[in-house]
Amino acid sequence: MPYYRAHARRQGRRARRLHEPARHARRSRRTVWQATLGVAAAIIALILVLSAWTNGRPVSPLGTIATSSNGSLSGGQPVPIVVARAGALSLKLPLARGAVTAIGYHAAPDAVALSPEGTQVNEGLLARLFHRIAGSRGGGLNYYELSGGTGTDNGALDIGAAPDTDVYAPVDGKVVQIEPYVINGRSRGVRLDIRPDADATVIVSMTRIAAEQTLAIGSAVQSGVTRVGSIIDLSKLEQQELAHYTQDSGNHVTIEVQPAAMSVVP
Repeated sequence: MPYYRAHARRQGRRARRLHEPARHARRSRRTVWQATLGVAAAIIALILVLSAWTNGRPVSPLGTIATSSNGSLSGGQPVPIVVARAGALSLKLPLARGAVTAIGYHAAPDAVALSPEGTQVNEGLLARLFHRIAGSRGGGLNYYELSGGTGTDNGALDIGAAPDTDVYAPVDGKVVQIEPYVINGRSRGVRLDIRPDADATVIVSMTRIAAEQTLAIGSAVQSGVTRVGSIIDLSKLEQQELAHYTQDSGNHVTIEVQPAAMSVVP
């Protein structure tokens, strides 16, 4: 009988030794999963903190760009800031710095895609986290990607300001067209087309403005110097997307770059 008990104990110890590696493997896998979940929880918490920190404070459209003077709403020339680029063509800020309420981009048909200068404020959480960790934030201007519109992504640039704010030319060039701008079958301000000196293959179009009375076809304009008109109030006519990011109704000037048509007078 003692022999059988001793044999049974030896068999039990042998079985425990055989199962020990499996138990160790299970514990190791649990440890890895626990560590992975801990890292994921930390990343999620960091994303939420960064999101709350970014969205909980006012965002200045001009961001970290240091400027001085010219801060009135209806007067004063813009500071020479490049807002966007269309290939080699630079579009300058067309409003006095103190007048700008927000900057946004949306799709537009048949337009040339614009390359925004600065940092997208409303990008996704994961993209925001990546840029913060990688240190690849654009800095400078702050802009929004706006919903709505069809056609070329980032084909239209909206720069917000109050009605009657002075609007200046965003490029050096020559006025080639001034025509009524029609919304819902009614004329609302003008569409002003400028052929830029830096690129005669495109036309820079400005809408949602009342034109300066002294402008005519063939008038030369200089970026940030030549007043081309003023922003009109369209808040009673439509819900303006830029209003989601401003403290007002979102009135703005819209700038697009279009391929030059052969029929346009040079």
